[in-house]
Amino acid sequence: MRGSTDDRIPENPSRQTCIEKNLVLRSTILDAVRQFFRQNGFLEVETPLRLTAPAPEPHIDAVESGNHYLQASPELHMKRLLCAGYDKIFQICKCFRHRERGTLHIPEFTMLEWYTTGVDYRFLMDQVEKLICFVSEKTLGRQQVPYRNTTIDLSCPWKRIRTGDAFTLYADMDMKSAVANDMFEEKLAFEIEPRLDRSRPVFLHDYPLEYTPLAKSVPDDPEAAQRFELYLAGIEICNGYGELTDADTQRMRFESELSSKRANGRRVSPMPERFLDDMSNMPEASGCALGLDRLVMILADAEAIDDVVAFVPEDDQPVSRQGKVPYTC
Repeated sequence: MRGSTDDRIPENPSRQTCIEKNLVLRSTILDAVRQFFRQNGFLEVETPLRLTAPAPEPHIDAVESGNHYLQASPELHMKRLLCAGYDKIFQICKCFRHRERGTLHIPEFTMLEWYTTGVDYRFLMDQVEKLICFVSEKTLGRQQVPYRNTTIDLSCPWKRIRTGDAFTLYADMDMKSAVANDMFEEKLAFEIEPRLDRSRPVFLHDYPLEYTPLAKSVPDDPEAAQRFELYLAGIEICNGYGELTDADTQRMRFESELSSKRANGRRVSPMPERFLDDMSNMPEASGCALGLDRLVMILADAEAIDDVVAFVPEDDQPVSRQGKVPYTC
């Protein structure tokens, strides 16, 4: 069994060296992330991990914690800080998702989330480019990142593709048809993502509004959301929005999502009333959530998230310098 201390399991020095090296790199990456945001005038904040009412979102069921819920994202509380007058904030925190386990998924993961007032989602894409280039330079000393038998060239500018155009290029149906047939995410995962350029970062942007309840619509395309996702070597790294600021529209979208969950027999959480109350003071802003475990995995040239965390969810045992680790790097 993974993480067992059974003496019959042989030591694996190569695995041990690998995980120790990755944990050191992880610490360096976290330092570089904080340095980037502090140099750009951001305030680091902390918000509650346990929520009385999470954001109703498609395909995300919040993990219950007593009479509260563990956050899937710090989004609602961070936006309440924007409403209180904070204009540039970031946070590194733990987030939780039901049934998230695999090479790229872990049920308790580390998120970097940040918000900037007075900018749009295209500005935020530029900011993501600068952040990852900064981190790569600080930690690896280069913009050419080897990952799983390819090399990712981080030199700017990065490729940007409208999601509808990606469906035209790579999928066997257009985006509207995929949405209408409830196949958008399936087509994205199995037909589009595997065909994205692995040697260069790629932004997909302007997602269907139905899948983005917390974002504004695109001015010249009201059916599309001001949303982007960044892919490195075909792996989704971050998700950014031009934030919705209208409380009535937000309530309507939340009610629609809760009704859909109820109709499908899924758990329904309370409406986040305090967040909706604060939205009357919501400024124009954009925000981004970046999976730090995945970024570390790529910069470490690691095969799985398990290779860049000190603990895996299947056990309570850390990967120690002297421990016996029965799996390979």
